[in-house]
Amino acid sequence: MALIKSISGIRGTIGGNAGENLTPQDIVECAAAFGQWVINKTSNPKIVIGRDARISGEIVNNLVVNTLRALGINVVDLGLSTTPTVEIAVPEENAGAGIILTASHNPKHWNALKLLNHKGEFISKQDGEEVLQYIENGSIEFAQVDNLGTYTSDDSYIQKHIDKIIALPLVDQNAVKDKAFKVVVDCVNSTGVISIVPLLEQLGCQVIVLNEELTGRFAHNPEPLPEHLRDLSDAVTFHKAHLGIAVDPDVDRLALVNEDGEMFGEEYTLVAVADYIIQATPGPAVSNLSSTKALQDVCQKHGVQYEASAVGEVNVVEKMKSINAVIGGEGNGGIIYPELHYGRDALAGIALFLSYLVKFGKPISFLKRTYPFYTISKNKIQLTPETDLDALFEKLRLKYSKNKINTIDGLKIEFESDWIHLRRSNTEPIIRIYSESSSEVIANNLANKIKTDINEILKELKKESDTGTSDNSELWIQM
Repeated sequence: MALIKSISGIRGTIGGNAGENLTPQDIVECAAAFGQWVINKTSNPKIVIGRDARISGEIVNNLVVNTLRALGINVVDLGLSTTPTVEIAVPEENAGAGIILTASHNPKHWNALKLLNHKGEFISKQDGEEVLQYIENGSIEFAQVDNLGTYTSDDSYIQKHIDKIIALPLVDQNAVKDKAFKVVVDCVNSTGVISIVPLLEQLGCQVIVLNEELTGRFAHNPEPLPEHLRDLSDAVTFHKAHLGIAVDPDVDRLALVNEDGEMFGEEYTLVAVADYIIQATPGPAVSNLSSTKALQDVCQKHGVQYEASAVGEVNVVEKMKSINAVIGGEGNGGIIYPELHYGRDALAGIALFLSYLVKFGKPISFLKRTYPFYTISKNKIQLTPETDLDALFEKLRLKYSKNKINTIDGLKIEFESDWIHLRRSNTEPIIRIYSESSSEVIANNLANKIKTDINEILKELKKESDTGTSDNSELWIQM
């Protein structure tokens, strides 16, 4: 069980003890702190809220809505929705902020409050630290009875979201309709059912839906990784579909399956969409440090600037704005298209990808072969509370000091044509270890080598601590 308070909101497992899990007490404290911050920072005490379909969603929603209203904040409740839809609705409603109730790719027993500013973008690090201070010091002032906030329910925004996507100049609705793609979609028992399916239907696709019951009881691990998408892969080949689509429960990540049942690769979702956007509207592109090198290669091919940011949507967006990027995102299948809004958006990614696939004129597997082949080995190490990451990363940095090192987000070590990136997760008590190479074997070997290095360093730090030569306490991690 876990509870994580960070600059982007609060996330945890449902049930258990307050302060250790995401309990009603913790939910109310976070909602109240954010609401107070909104009141103090904006002249418009109005917040848009929406949620995915997970089991705890309705309870969490009621707690958050009523806490905000008790502060005197007017609430616009989109009900079952998607993360990008809420992001679009905030400025449309001229609201002071937004809250999305979703734990993204985490399993069903997790939930979270994701916090948005008045632009419908994730709050900045500074803003997040201010909200955390409100949580810690509890300086909340609730409204008098005559000044309680109002409540409005509005379920129209998914269609408004779809309409905005179809109106994008680079979404060719007529061409996609003429192609009449047959598409299998895995909605993982969440709001992809009420968003992805109608989008595809309005694009003239024949849609076959897997896991379409809006129960929040995810039929498989909801993170759209290859090992969780075998049923989708089998369905694509069984139905002789043009492609398969998988999203996470809040519909901001997009993974694709080729017509032959092989994975297109979530890393290449952004690569393909960026290729399409840059060809039509040349300009810079951004991805994070843990994303594939293939996007950099595409940018070099088209003669445009590429920049890498720290991991996290807010960091990608900040970098995109700083260089006026025409496209950006993350290698987890997150597409950020500023022509629509500054947020990861699987719906926009689908419409843009299908428009490009029509233009390309060949099966999706052929498109994949046009890009440089890289494979990323994605691993994680469970942390214990005593793990001193600063000491660990510093010793690793010294060990690999002859290599090119990037420390803006954890530790990225570059080799001649390969790289490895270690960083603390923002959403789970783990270290993420990503390594990339043109060889799967080499990528896996890099990950295993760094795990061995970590074990050796931790033993060294433990020995220093035991002999009094270091202030570090117990540093073991669970491999």
